[in-house]
Amino acid sequence: MLSRFACAALVAVLAAPDLTAQDLTRTEDVIYGRKFGLALTMDVFAPKDKEKANGRGVIFCVSGGWFSSKEAVNPGFAKPFVDRGYTVFAVVHGSQPKFTIPEVLDDMHRAVRFVRANAKKYNVDPDKLGITGGSAGGHLSLMQGCAPREGNAKANDPVERQPSRVGAVACFYPPTDFLNWGKDGFVMLGEGAMKQFRPPFDFTERDKETNQLVVIADPERRKALGKTISPIAHASKTTAPTLIAHGDADTLVPIQQAERFIGKLKELEVPCELLVRKGAGHGWKGMDADMKLFADWFDKHLK
Repeated sequence: MLSRFACAALVAVLAAPDLTAQDLTRTEDVIYGRKFGLALTMDVFAPKDKEKANGRGVIFCVSGGWFSSKEAVNPGFAKPFVDRGYTVFAVVHGSQPKFTIPEVLDDMHRAVRFVRANAKKYNVDPDKLGITGGSAGGHLSLMQGCAPREGNAKANDPVERQPSRVGAVACFYPPTDFLNWGKDGFVMLGEGAMKQFRPPFDFTERDKETNQLVVIADPERRKALGKTISPIAHASKTTAPTLIAHGDADTLVPIQQAERFIGKLKELEVPCELLVRKGAGHGWKGMDADMKLFADWFDKHLK
């Protein structure tokens, strides 16, 4: 199993210059939901000068290898967006190895719904939310852009009445198709180059007699579940406008994943763009500059 520090390093590669206290305000440990008696939290970053706020929000998926932690929240992530007037919601989800990808996705839907339900409190328009992240965080971003869930109008919890859609996606080197990894028909569900990330792919179900959690081992059932967590399987004409930055020398998540997904969106005539970073692997120097391009993307598509 990949260590916490190694997983967090995938997130930390996006680190931007340190911020001074004058740059922004930070509200820590905002509880956006609860599960199994535990609190799910996010940190909220906003322009210190409220006059500079533009009324739009960016949800940042704090995730590397589907590992998420409070320690991985870096204020530098927020800088390119806060500088433009965005309010940034840095979401910490239920982390591997405890939780699988389908369970992580539940958390991200909850987080988006929470932001929408509390949009007035945070001075953002609920219909002007972007989402971003890198690697696993990029995957989660694309899933929100492709497969949002409708709200339940009859829910007692007002948060659950909200849909979980976002208006635009901009992300780094995301997995997009676990059933066609690097080439057609090659399945990647925690094997090979991804073997250190096996826990989030240990899909489980409840035994009807004992209520025990049992790992699903059948290859065909695993493939079916792999499809449900592949953004490309959910791409449609209603997918949010999407920008992806990916290195063409990435040996962990092949650039084919980005190319395949962007190709699909072009077929569907969804606004999209792929930024290819020549010679770059799974992270590169100067990614904070690319995040300014992400802010440009949100400026354009969150009008």
